[in-house]
Amino acid sequence: MIATGGPRPAPGTLTQIFFQSVESHDLPAAYQFKKDGRYQPISHKDVLRRVRHITLGLESLGVKRGDRVGIMSENRPEWALADWACLCSGMTDVPVYPTLPAEQIVHPLNDSGAVALFVSTPEQAAKAKSVRGEFKTLRHIISFVDSKPDGVDFTLAEIEAKGATMDSPEKAAAFKAGALSVQPDDLATLIYTSGTTGLPKGVMLTHDNIYSNVKASEKKVPVRAGEVALSFLPLSHIFERMGDYLFFCCGVSIAYAESIDTVPLNLSEVKPHFCMSVPRLFEKMYARVLENAVSGGAVKAKIFRWAVGVADAWANEKLAGREPGGFLAWKYGIAQKLVFSKLKERTGGRLRYFVSGGAPLNPTINKFFYAAGLKILEGYGLTETSPVIAVNADDAFRIGSVGKPVAGVEVKIAADGEILTRGPHVMKGYYNRPDATAEAIDSEGWFHTGDVGVLEDGFLRITDRKKDIIVTAGGKNIAPQPIENRIKTNKYVSQAVMIGDKRKFPIVLIVPNWDNLEKWAALKNIIWTDRKQLLEMPTIQAKMDKEVRKTIEGLASFESPKKIGLLEHDFSIERGELTPKLSVKRKVIDTQYRALIDSLYEGAD
Repeated sequence: MIATGGPRPAPGTLTQIFFQSVESHDLPAAYQFKKDGRYQPISHKDVLRRVRHITLGLESLGVKRGDRVGIMSENRPEWALADWACLCSGMTDVPVYPTLPAEQIVHPLNDSGAVALFVSTPEQAAKAKSVRGEFKTLRHIISFVDSKPDGVDFTLAEIEAKGATMDSPEKAAAFKAGALSVQPDDLATLIYTSGTTGLPKGVMLTHDNIYSNVKASEKKVPVRAGEVALSFLPLSHIFERMGDYLFFCCGVSIAYAESIDTVPLNLSEVKPHFCMSVPRLFEKMYARVLENAVSGGAVKAKIFRWAVGVADAWANEKLAGREPGGFLAWKYGIAQKLVFSKLKERTGGRLRYFVSGGAPLNPTINKFFYAAGLKILEGYGLTETSPVIAVNADDAFRIGSVGKPVAGVEVKIAADGEILTRGPHVMKGYYNRPDATAEAIDSEGWFHTGDVGVLEDGFLRITDRKKDIIVTAGGKNIAPQPIENRIKTNKYVSQAVMIGDKRKFPIVLIVPNWDNLEKWAALKNIIWTDRKQLLEMPTIQAKMDKEVRKTIEGLASFESPKKIGLLEHDFSIERGELTPKLSVKRKVIDTQYRALIDSLYEGAD
């Protein structure tokens, strides 16, 4: 069976989106950024002028159509301006995750043949400088900050000033004509997938790959001109980047969070209508809500449990297609005032939708937010698919699924359960890797996602990563992600990773939620000097074992983790345990903590 989202959008380019949006919306705040303690706007007119000046400035340096240009920066307006300048010039930009260590930025810039690199801060400039001798084609490093850090050739202000001196009505007309001469099949960006093993591969995404995804997503995600979106997921990844193109296309003002740590504050300042996020944010919000509920005393906890029960019953009616009424509707109104209105206030009070992607979202958490009145539109896709394959929508919403395919996209399930997809969203291929391209895209144009799933009434449900499936020594197949997601709903758990491939049974490594665990230990009058010592205490080990066991009740015996290992530190990108988009590298974890893992299997029958 093949599920399809209907007719594909007509081919187009991102430069079409740029000029159509600038001319039709003309907002005073196309972008917003925090400076001197408040959010400040950049109008569409200023965006157009600055993009044109950056383009002319780059041309003055000899950077030309078809060249590759790197962008290594946190989310900020300059990221978008540099991106639009590259797109309008017919150049191909190469995003580089700003969290990567210096030695890991060399490969994408050398493999792509980048001739210039934008960097955001002195720290990023220092990183580029430390490995500059290893770059084969890089000629220019351009800093977004006005002060010229050591190792930087030009600031963005200098590039814009060069462009301004060259500008004229004739140049402006030529700039627009050149930008609109870009073809749908032209390469827009090279995004190096982090991967869990080996060197990253450059995903070639054309203008039409992303344009088709923007237009298809526009029909699913109900954005409105004049609304506000908070941008905080890395623009280096296609999920936030495509979302920001969508918002720009529809006349939504894009406000940039100062950092991932300031998101709670920025939500209250910007009061967005939309946010793109990954499940990790919802897991943390859910854990914080549960902790606040029980820490406020017995009465507050009782009211919270009552409100959750009422909201759950309300959600059941809504999800079944019925409108709750009578006594239930009245109770739900009370629950909103007493409990859930406070959660909404923390998101700014205007939030209409979260859009979740990047990893499976626990259905329990999704239903909790839905019942609270905050709808999460969970979707699914990969860098190689620009990225959206499927997404939930108002008129086709099912918790536990990632929705139905978007327009122009076909989905089918292979005999081994792998999800295959075909359509205008599928990448052109891997740069300089025809072997890897042929392995990923078959002769009929189907892209093999590596994910396992099922189609149910046209809705796609992801069950696991094909390569993540754990096969025990006894031949039992275990999908770890759903189990890990269940475990992470516990307020004492921050991160969880199951191990057990080719082993006698599965185990799970746990990073505690230290705020909650340390509070519990203090209440029990436990004395400790450091976290390592705390984790070695039998009382703490028993507590964590009990909490984890609560979450996995009902699992089959063979898939239930038999032992639990406790880790002191969160997994990190710097230690190679997480990809830049925060996916766990299970094989790295298995190697990194081998001594602990082996100790859990010692003497096991």
